[in-house]
Amino acid sequence: MRTFSFVTVDVFTDRRFGGNPLAVFPDAEGLSDGEMQSLAAEFNLSETTFVLPPADAANTARVRIFNRTAEMPFAGHPNVGTGWVLAGMGRGHDGLLRFEEIAGLVDVRADGGGMVTIAAPQPLSLAEEMPADLLAGCVGIDPGEVVISSHRPVAASVGNSFVVAEVTADALTRAAPDLSRFRAAHDVFPFLGPRRLPLYLYAPDGKSAEATRLRARMFAPLSGTIEDAATGSAATPLAALLLSLGTADKARYDITQGIEMGRPSLLACTAWRAADGIRASVGGGCVPVLKGEISL
Repeated sequence: MRTFSFVTVDVFTDRRFGGNPLAVFPDAEGLSDGEMQSLAAEFNLSETTFVLPPADAANTARVRIFNRTAEMPFAGHPNVGTGWVLAGMGRGHDGLLRFEEIAGLVDVRADGGGMVTIAAPQPLSLAEEMPADLLAGCVGIDPGEVVISSHRPVAASVGNSFVVAEVTADALTRAAPDLSRFRAAHDVFPFLGPRRLPLYLYAPDGKSAEATRLRARMFAPLSGTIEDAATGSAATPLAALLLSLGTADKARYDITQGIEMGRPSLLACTAWRAADGIRASVGGGCVPVLKGEISL
């Protein structure tokens, strides 16, 4: 019988049972693809990560990320949480780690005070727009509550695609996913992959001296996540998209998520203009929760 250790952490929070929970297998060598997918489904979290030896010794690890139904090319809170776990185990160098993932290399920095920041592996790319009435039906709001003055709902990615849409503050609070509407919308908007139509909604929430503040919610019921408590791989393309709409070279965005779920999260995002396009990073705190072993 083979035994594999795991830990769980709450990510993008400073308190246990806040943020987004993540399961991490720090030494997953020997697990098959099917076993990884089964373990992710068993934990029933938005994602589970499996750490393997890197293909290139210059990198820290190869990290595979699975949601309940499929492997993901990149995700935010899994990288932040995995970086926090591995840094605590003494891996990496001076708090710097680099992960090999499907979407590319992910640079991770752990500051020693509990904050972990990751750089998304790709510059901003924009794809298909989603009709406002189609999006509104999926989440039970009126099409007029989708704000299109800055941008229309659009598939945006820095390594993992989401439909990003601004809505009114009241609509954001009331939004609730309708599974049948999601299925119907996927039939006419299938561009993000099978069983996948993640909608990331946001509303302005004021400004501080350091950052623009936003509130956000993410719904992806077709892949098993009715609502996500913190979505770093959606927050990063949002930050990059917002920067692209203006003339600044760099901007900071503090995004709160998970409030309606009772799992408050804070994601600190930065977007900047680089030689290959607009890049983004996201950071936050982590809190350990569980540790144990799985026997297979």
